[in-house]
Amino acid sequence: MTFPDIDPVLIQIGPLAIRWYAFAYIAGIAVAWWYVRRLLMREEVWRDGMPPLSREQLADLMFWVVLGVLVGGRLGYVLFYAPSILSENPLHVFAVWRGGMSFHGGLFGVIAALVWFCRSKNIPLLSLADAAAIPTPLALCFGRIANFINGELWGRPTDAPWGIIFPHAGDFARHPSQLYHAALEGLLLFVVLHCIARYTDILKRPGMLVGVFLIGYGVLRCVVEPFRAPEIFVGPAHYGVTMGIALSLPMIILGIGLLFYGFHRTNVHALDPEIVETQAPKRKPSRLERRKRKRLRR
Repeated sequence: MTFPDIDPVLIQIGPLAIRWYAFAYIAGIAVAWWYVRRLLMREEVWRDGMPPLSREQLADLMFWVVLGVLVGGRLGYVLFYAPSILSENPLHVFAVWRGGMSFHGGLFGVIAALVWFCRSKNIPLLSLADAAAIPTPLALCFGRIANFINGELWGRPTDAPWGIIFPHAGDFARHPSQLYHAALEGLLLFVVLHCIARYTDILKRPGMLVGVFLIGYGVLRCVVEPFRAPEIFVGPAHYGVTMGIALSLPMIILGIGLLFYGFHRTNVHALDPEIVETQAPKRKPSRLERRKRKRLRR
């Protein structure tokens, strides 16, 4: 198959050009904000009926999340995939418009933003991370589709009937690995997280859902990575372990740890007689809490 003739520029107004790649980031952030906002309104899914933050706090949080994505994504790309930029022209580290973003770097940036925001606002970190984890694959899906439109991050050569001849990638067909990423790490993972959050009480067990996200992304990234052409500037894979796999394995380990932590912590508080006996009786919500719940219902 020949690569479809898609203009990487979505809208051109005089000298101002909005590219599909930039639009993917904007759309991903907007969808994540909308989803989390709706999730915060469902008090019954949260522990003790209390969402981790208000809608006003969510608006403040989005600024720091966007900053974490941009700074972390760019620095991760430079450090993990193109360290030569530091020696050749350090100023290009800040040239986001030249392309080059790393999911793992963006993830680290978002984690740093969440930790800082939760500490400064006295918000439970794991519950907020659970909420943020669900729409993250959708944002990733948009980004991978934009990679495909740009004709970048193509896959290895293949004779499969769905192989595509990408511009600047030779005259032979390659795996459309960007679409593999979008379908598995993006759409499929989102559906799994959404269904778990909707049909179980996992959000009442802080840390478990973000653990599922880390395991799911790490495993699916390792599944897709063999179909993706290795980055030239980071050298060949060692024993089949590419940079993407190397960065995903710690995610799987951390995810397993969070699953055990969330499950053990919840069941200890639920089943230990000594803890149950020493727990204070359930109090009525204060006037401030009732007002906060009323605002969230609007």
